[in-house]
Amino acid sequence: MRRALNFNLKPCALALAASLPVAGYAQAQEIEIDIPAQPLATALQAFGQQTNLQVLYSPTDVQGKTSTVVKGKQAPNQAIGTLLKGTGINYTLQGNAVTINAVASSGLELGATQVTANQLGTVTEGTGSYTPGTIATATRLVLTPRETPQSISVVTRQVMDDFGLKSIDDVMRHTPGITVSTFDTERTNYYSRGFSIENFQYDGIPTLRNAQYSAGQTMTDMAIYDRVEVLKGATGLLTGAGAPGGTINLIRKKPTSEFKSSIELGAGSWDNYRTQVDVSGPLTETGNVRGRAVAAYQDKKSFLDHYSRKTGVYYGILEIDVTPDTLLTLGADYQDSDPKGSSWTGTHTIFDAVGNKLDLPRSFNNGPQWGSWQQYSRTVFATLEHNFDNGWVTKGQYNHQVNGYDAPLGYISQDSATASSIFASKYTGETTSDSLDVYASGPFDLFGREHELVIGQSLSTSRWKGKDYRGNVTYFNNSYDFYNWHGEAIEPLWGAPSKFNDETTRQTGTYITGRFSLTDEMHLLLGTRIANYQVTGTSDSEESGKVIPYAGLTYDLNENFTAYASYSTIFKPQTEYRDNTRTMLDPDEGKNYELGVKGEFFEGRLNSSLAYFEVHETNRPVTDSAFNSLPTTDFTAYVGTKSKTKGYEAEISGELTPGWQLQAGYTHKIARDDDGKKVSTWEPEDQVSFYTTYKLKGNLDKLTVGGGARWQSAGWQTVRNWGYPGGGRSEKFTQEPYWLVDLMTRYQVTENLSATLNVNNLFDKHYYTNIGFYDSAYPGDPRNFMVTTRYDF
Repeated sequence: MRRALNFNLKPCALALAASLPVAGYAQAQEIEIDIPAQPLATALQAFGQQTNLQVLYSPTDVQGKTSTVVKGKQAPNQAIGTLLKGTGINYTLQGNAVTINAVASSGLELGATQVTANQLGTVTEGTGSYTPGTIATATRLVLTPRETPQSISVVTRQVMDDFGLKSIDDVMRHTPGITVSTFDTERTNYYSRGFSIENFQYDGIPTLRNAQYSAGQTMTDMAIYDRVEVLKGATGLLTGAGAPGGTINLIRKKPTSEFKSSIELGAGSWDNYRTQVDVSGPLTETGNVRGRAVAAYQDKKSFLDHYSRKTGVYYGILEIDVTPDTLLTLGADYQDSDPKGSSWTGTHTIFDAVGNKLDLPRSFNNGPQWGSWQQYSRTVFATLEHNFDNGWVTKGQYNHQVNGYDAPLGYISQDSATASSIFASKYTGETTSDSLDVYASGPFDLFGREHELVIGQSLSTSRWKGKDYRGNVTYFNNSYDFYNWHGEAIEPLWGAPSKFNDETTRQTGTYITGRFSLTDEMHLLLGTRIANYQVTGTSDSEESGKVIPYAGLTYDLNENFTAYASYSTIFKPQTEYRDNTRTMLDPDEGKNYELGVKGEFFEGRLNSSLAYFEVHETNRPVTDSAFNSLPTTDFTAYVGTKSKTKGYEAEISGELTPGWQLQAGYTHKIARDDDGKKVSTWEPEDQVSFYTTYKLKGNLDKLTVGGGARWQSAGWQTVRNWGYPGGGRSEKFTQEPYWLVDLMTRYQVTENLSATLNVNNLFDKHYYTNIGFYDSAYPGDPRNFMVTTRYDF
């Protein structure tokens, strides 16, 4: 959605704020239009969406202007005239494009265009908003949150900048309804609706995460992303295989049509230092080639003893207007995480060797100083997008990614009441992935009404090759004082690998989605994916012709509220789970049922949602206790069971009044197995989060203040106390409910220079982010702060 157009009387950037032209559209054809009086920029966006015309305008031309009400059945040329009445703005309507300008033009010439929306949704950078304009994660259709019949939370660029969210972990902690569980210093897991989130997308291209051999996804730095979209529930329509908790879609920053650059310098608790540079703009005189480069470097220590991490991020992207209707995008990114003193299997041992509960300080780190779970990610990507005159778009996306890890690890354990030693292993590996997605999207007429359709094909293949060093480890003087442990240990000799992993995963999928306009108020979304999934090598699995249906219905109750219902599904082959005959369990399948109401206020500047959901799971793997207790058993067997999660969630995000932004949410869920027993108990049943900022007025207009809090109810796990007399016993470990409070403030020193202070965990709450992983615990971060200065050129 790009036009290389610029007025010769005013070399301004043009912003595209509309969807694509309809096939055979006539300028004189009358259609139903309903656009309330509002800021002119958002009114033009609404005009483009309702008429399916391309609208080109300069943000500076429309700034501070208000539209006139347009309502009723009328021709677009008549409607745009009414919309602009009294604004002093001129327009030209040529073919399927409306060009807006403050001064009458005598001609057009090639120039730069700024895209405010594309096939991935609306760019959030520079909007100052806590809510998105449009999104496409759920169905590939570019829809507003209100039009999307599924729960989705979006963390915009402004939220990330305001609250200093530098990593994907930070973003997930701020996302309503998401639980972040820390396994050890380099591994985290995210939970939604009682399930682990295993699906990641990058600009809509899906990839499955290998949580056991973590290789980059949860180390992702936010410097290169415009926003993060979290789609709740089953998402098989576009992702194929995966878990029913949800999908995380990271949308990269795009080049800008005008030159922009910034540099950030930050310093914070525990010697946390960060530098970030971002440069963007046109690379040719006409602006038909645009580029952006981002680099960030962070060197930080931790509240944990003898732990530090260095992170480097580099990103480059080019956009090329091959023709006025064809856009080529080329890019690459590089991320590297280099830690020292990595913990492993948690950080805090819960019980000592004789069964007593240990009282360890938060700073205790069970890993040695030489421990390091280094991770890296290298990606190159390309996109080719073409707009046809009949309103259709074709888009092809290719993504090549290499994720790797080099992890010599160890942890100190209490072998007896008087002796402690290091247990160590080393893991190395690399996954090379190639993904291709091609689709066509556009409008069509049926029974006198206009509808939308997406037809696509995806192909992905990834090969993981790894080595485990566990059986041939040679230790040196492997005896240490547990209570005076500072990580000073000698790294062992690793010997030859004890296990080789070589596994190739292939996925193909054909998908189709239609949005049918049944009436002006009611829209039906139907879709399906035919998925093929195959794993060969170390593990073997194959699913062919798997049908993944999708259905959604929306009904506009009035100008602000829409009721909706949806049904979505997903499946996941279980290569690692075998029954007592060593036969692989059938795929784990999830079905998501959802009913809700969505609200849209102030022309989309504020969005809200209230939803009831159920997630039905079949073939949930649990250990086969009867078989595993047999004395002749030489492997762990599993059986497939069912579970059901029920809950509801509410969310609101956006601008309450000018200068006052808010993102808040409440989630309640309970998950039970087929016998009615609660499962997924570490994820709390109730969660509350709210974050807000306010830009002061008058003499204090250079100051922005804000803050927020997160609360969760109790969560618990059953852990094994192996030191308890008589061979050990299982004990329930509960994390009591807790609040975490954060504050922020920003001062605009000059037009270009700002300083931001973020304080996290203001009241220094002691809490755990994980209990039970290898019968250990991981403490949450104590109170900490970060000061960031930014200069915009």
